Amino acid sequence: MKKHLNTLFVTTQGSYLAKEGETVVVKVDKEIRLRVPVHTIGGIVCFGQVSCSPFLMGYCAGQNVAISFLTEYGRFLAKVQGPVSGNVLLRREQYRRADDEAVSANIARSVLTGKLANSRTVLQRFLRDHSGKFNTDRVARVSTLINSSLRRLQDESDLDVLRGIEGDSAHIYFSVFDNLITSQKEDFSFTERNRRPPLDKVNCLLSFLYTIVMHDVRSALETAGLDPAVGFLHRDRPGRYGLALDMMEEFRPFLADRLALSLINLSQVQGKGFEEKENGAVLMDDDTRKTLLVAYQKRKQDEIMHPFLNEKVTIGLLFHTQALLLARHLRGDLDVYPPFIWK
Repeated sequence: MKKHLNTLFVTTQGSYLAKEGETVVVKVDKEIRLRVPVHTIGGIVCFGQVSCSPFLMGYCAGQNVAISFLTEYGRFLAKVQGPVSGNVLLRREQYRRADDEAVSANIARSVLTGKLANSRTVLQRFLRDHSGKFNTDRVARVSTLINSSLRRLQDESDLDVLRGIEGDSAHIYFSVFDNLITSQKEDFSFTERNRRPPLDKVNCLLSFLYTIVMHDVRSALETAGLDPAVGFLHRDRPGRYGLALDMMEEFRPFLADRLALSLINLSQVQGKGFEEKENGAVLMDDDTRKTLLVAYQKRKQDEIMHPFLNEKVTIGLLFHTQALLLARHLRGDLDVYPPFIWK
């Protein structure tokens, strides 16, 4: 199993990353702000105006530490990494299966089972924790509808039908997402999912969290020897990481949605930490972004019982665990891909 390694997020604008010995040095205005041994990190993510020395990029590539560059607000730009050491036989099997619609549908069904089950659990936990405190009737009805969609998934083998079930379920799930926000209602309200750009504070949080989850899932797939661009639910499209999008579906409700709700409901982020641009886009400020990233890193350190392995793993290792399970399925060691289902 891969050792749990943290991701180094660099958000301070004007930062410069350099190599000193076997450490990453972060400088701001030529003053050293941080030193981190390379062997303790699994990746580096740079937001906005952050630059790196060529020597550091070369060293990190040799140590299998990828450096990703995103805009200040989380849109992916580029990634620097060393040679991919994936198993060519595993990737050839992945490509063969992706070309088979029936096989793709089976894997897509497993992925969507994980997503819908975890979405239902988000709602059920709200109902359990807030019974009698709020009007929970709508949330309960949607939880029942998603449960029905889960049963429908098991009887379908057509990819388009499976996507339709997922789309309908996502729509009704987000139709009650505002009900899950229990504090700061004057600053945080949610009507519908929107992105590129996000048009409210809640969508801003969700989009940013989805971006960093996507980064971690993609890295895990590459570590397991899989091609993150060739998916089963999300079909090939230039510039799109279909398999990473497939696998992150299981983690959207459990990790990103729950964390966004916790940050709002516990007042760890506040309305004043966001601003609206002339085009309607809502963006978070530096302090809010740092608060979110610290909370995300802390969450990854928590332990959870893995439902398939029946052993405790840190949440940060779930991405690698699921990537390895998918690789085992593609090799023929497992009859089906077992999605991560949050209990």
